Amino acid sequence: MYLGLDLGTSGVKALLIDAGQGVIGSGHGSLDVSRPHPGWSEQDPLHWIRACEDAIAELKASHPAQVAAVKGIGLSGQMHGATLLDAADQVLRPCILWNDTRSHVEAAALDADPRFRALTGNIVFPGFTAPKLAWVKNNEPAVFAKVAKVLLPKDFLRLWLTGEHMSEMSDSAGTSWLDVGKRRWSPELLAATSLDEKHMPSLVEGTAKAGGLRAELASKWGIAAGIPVAGGAGDNAASACGMGMVGAGHAFVSLGTSGVLFAANASYLPNPASAVHTFCHALPNTWHQMGVILSATDSLNWLSEITGKGAGELTGELGETLKAPSGLSFLPYLSGERTPHNDSAIRGSFTGLAHESSRAVLTQAVLEGVAFAFRDSLEALKTAGTSLTRVTAIGGGSRSRYWLKAIATALQLPIDIPADGDFGAAFGAARLGLIAATGADPLAVCTAPRTDATIEPDAGLGGAYTDAYQRYRALYPAIRAVTA
Repeated sequence: MYLGLDLGTSGVKALLIDAGQGVIGSGHGSLDVSRPHPGWSEQDPLHWIRACEDAIAELKASHPAQVAAVKGIGLSGQMHGATLLDAADQVLRPCILWNDTRSHVEAAALDADPRFRALTGNIVFPGFTAPKLAWVKNNEPAVFAKVAKVLLPKDFLRLWLTGEHMSEMSDSAGTSWLDVGKRRWSPELLAATSLDEKHMPSLVEGTAKAGGLRAELASKWGIAAGIPVAGGAGDNAASACGMGMVGAGHAFVSLGTSGVLFAANASYLPNPASAVHTFCHALPNTWHQMGVILSATDSLNWLSEITGKGAGELTGELGETLKAPSGLSFLPYLSGERTPHNDSAIRGSFTGLAHESSRAVLTQAVLEGVAFAFRDSLEALKTAGTSLTRVTAIGGGSRSRYWLKAIATALQLPIDIPADGDFGAAFGAARLGLIAATGADPLAVCTAPRTDATIEPDAGLGGAYTDAYQRYRALYPAIRAVTA
């Protein structure tokens, strides 16, 4: 048996697979996000441990014999979070999360240093880790002075699991400290934020062993002590491993809290000016590109809270047949935007509201706005040298066939829906745990699931969607002018 642990923003998932990669069972532990000020987003790292223990306890209660047979563990997790530890490995402050934008001033200052884009292949986004440390230095100098180690969220779980300060390439590529082409920490970039390599965890590939399970936890869970804990991956790279998206041209669209258009690459293809992320993949000698939108299902969840109707109920009101855009446009910039704008100050809007703008029309506009944000990412990927012929859908929002039809029509690409199963980040992490424990060929393990259905673009609405996308594109500079 092999265990995948995925530390998300809203919870920890523990997924158990057998040697044939069949899913045996799963457990879950819940998490909350603290937003003490506008633009802030934090979590207490100790809550991650509690949620992980809850997830494993639930899994162990339902599958005790199978949990006892675990021979390898893999980790995945939310990226970019700044987890600050002192010399005794005590947490110094709440972790500043991926969707926290307080460090926009520091990010702009670092991005103005040409070394960052040259070595990382990326814009320095406010959500990345390095500008958060610059913010802490500027605003909480007493905390910064005590920082002995900076860990990414999943690697704090690794410290608890193994006692080791270790990370891997895919997650570390999102810090703005990694030389992404050479897959190693950059002393120059660390020095630019008053840090050095001793503040960083050591690095391995995601398929390699990165510590062994501590005897105390092994005894508590009834698992053999010392079993390998794989390097693992950032959440999107882990999802790609779960989906078998590891070869050049493989791509997926993820409709989660945030939205991701992900493409695997056989070589390092940076183009930071496009605001596309270019990161290391979890497998050796592979990379990937991502267009990222900050509020995907979060946009629908926001509308759900406003209307008092569940997200499924809202999308259900639209039926299955795709409708032509109504003329009401929605910009999903509820907490700023990454691709293609790199703009932490921009905020969302409805434009074109009228008396006939019913709840269903608002829902339709939200789904279309997110679809057009994915189209922005597709255009950015094209400028970065990546062309796609089809994508696979994952994430909670992909349960809405209407939404997938809207995205397929906006992208003008077919979208494959995988057969029933759990192929997300926790599954990818479990696969990496299997590889680390057995030495299996990563390409033989990270295969794609069977396609259950394919959503084709609506040819009859292609022109209407193109026109609506052009309206959407014209709105950003107009809204930016009044929110700057």
